[in-house]
Amino acid sequence: MHATRMKVVAVLGAAFVLLAALAAGAQARTETSANHKIQVGIVYSRTGPFAAYGAEYLSGLRFGLNYATGGTNKVAGHEIEFTVVDDATDPAKAVSGAKDLIGKGYKILAGSVSSGAALSVAPLAEQNKILFISGPAATDAVTGINKYTFRSGRQVYQDVKASTAFLKGAIGKNVVVFVQDIAFGQASVAAVRRVFGDLSGQKVDSVLVPGSAQDFTPYARQLQQKKPDLVYVAWAGSTTQAMWNALDQQGVFDSVDTIVTGLAERATWPFYGPATGKIKFLNHYNAAAPKNKVNDWLVAKMKRRGQVPDLFHPDGFVAAQMMVRALKASTTDVDKMVAALEGWSFTGPKGQQEIRASDHAMLQPMFLVQLRGSGGKFTATTTVRLRAKHTAPPAR
Repeated sequence: MHATRMKVVAVLGAAFVLLAALAAGAQARTETSANHKIQVGIVYSRTGPFAAYGAEYLSGLRFGLNYATGGTNKVAGHEIEFTVVDDATDPAKAVSGAKDLIGKGYKILAGSVSSGAALSVAPLAEQNKILFISGPAATDAVTGINKYTFRSGRQVYQDVKASTAFLKGAIGKNVVVFVQDIAFGQASVAAVRRVFGDLSGQKVDSVLVPGSAQDFTPYARQLQQKKPDLVYVAWAGSTTQAMWNALDQQGVFDSVDTIVTGLAERATWPFYGPATGKIKFLNHYNAAAPKNKVNDWLVAKMKRRGQVPDLFHPDGFVAAQMMVRALKASTTDVDKMVAALEGWSFTGPKGQQEIRASDHAMLQPMFLVQLRGSGGKFTATTTVRLRAKHTAPPAR
């Protein structure tokens, strides 16, 4: 009898050891599963005419993730991993890339550099209920397009509204918008007409240049024939220098009272040539403009690599801040991600920003600058810092 009891005890003991081992294994598998990688899709312009903007965006995105996660690149133990897809600045390729990632189960997409790509991808976010954070794409139409679409950059209306600080002497005069006939350019014409329409007696005309154009002389002549008092130039991409050269050669700088444009990335600063002093620059971002701890962090981090933050670094940086905010709310429930972003106020490299809950407009500071220099050395001096409320677009 005693021997039997001992066998029973031994069997039970072995069973408990086996159960404990199985439980430990199950717990280990659960923890491994819990600490999974979060896959985020980045569909952006690695190549194409906006490739320079895409490079800045992606660099800013990686710095922003490092900042927002305290250097871990993790949220609640989950590592965030980017899958990068090149749309070649082609909306059709952007849609194809986005559909592929959505089909693989991605819950967050980001990165649109071109307005055409952003407007093409945004409907997919609503149809598939995934979070889409558009990047440098500036068209106003992205704001308020649907519940699942946000933006990390500025929009055209904010550019135009900032420029009105230059226009006191242009009231009642002839304004001509000189742009590429692409989504960004069309949005710029609409915004100028809308904003300047509030100014008494303002006449707004436009010259639309085909996006594929390489010779800008005929369009510079069209501009001259309209006899503008003020020219608003909105241009993007690798043809910037050729465009400014054509305006200079056709005497536009000598005949027009005021020329306003957005100061683009640092590599383009020498492109304005001898006319630099005649142009009034609004500015989305330059490294010296903001005064806040986040920008200081970014500038210091990039300086260690011999780099300087450029025009669209903040768009990537802020996108990463938004991703981390959304993922802290939930790693799987997109509606909870959306709710966490709506109305969120935070400090980005540009300063204090807010995601307007009603239409997801990204309210943010803008700047007015003077560009000085010659040869290859130029300096942008900030003359005015405009708070977010001064350039906020109308709610959609």
